[in-house]
Amino acid sequence: IDEIPYMVVKKDGKREQFDRNKVLAGLFRAAEKRPVSTVQLEKVVDEVEKNVQDSLDRELGTSEIGKIIMRRLKALDKVAYVRFASVYLEFADVSEFMSELKVLVGSRTRATAAAAAKKKKKK
Repeated sequence: IDEIPYMVVKKDGKREQFDRNKVLAGLFRAAEKRPVSTVQLEKVVDEVEKNVQDSLDRELGTSEIGKIIMRRLKALDKVAYVRFASVYLEFADVSEFMSELKVLVGSRTRATAAAAAKKKKKK
C-alpha cells in the first residue's frame, strides 16, 4: 500500500512533500560555526517531523514549522535563532531586525535579573 506523504503548505499556497533533509540543511546554515551539535539539530527536526505527522489532515504550514524551529533554536543558541529568524521572518529592513534583537536581549536581561534575585533570596 502506498503511503500518503506528509505535506507542507508554503507561504504562496503551494504544497510539497515534507523533507527533513531540507529542514536540517536550513538549521545547519543557521547554526554554522556555533556550539550546537548535529544531534541537537536532529532533535529539532524530529520535533518538526512529529508535528507534521500528527497533523490531522497530513499537512502543516511553513508558519507553524518555522515557529517550532524558532522556539527550539532560541533555547539552543541565540545567534542561530537570530540567523534563522532573519530569513524566516523576512525582515523588511534593519529596524525590524533590531526590534527582534531588542526582544531577545530584553528576555535575556530579565532572565539574568530573575536568577540573581533568586540567588540573593537563598542567602
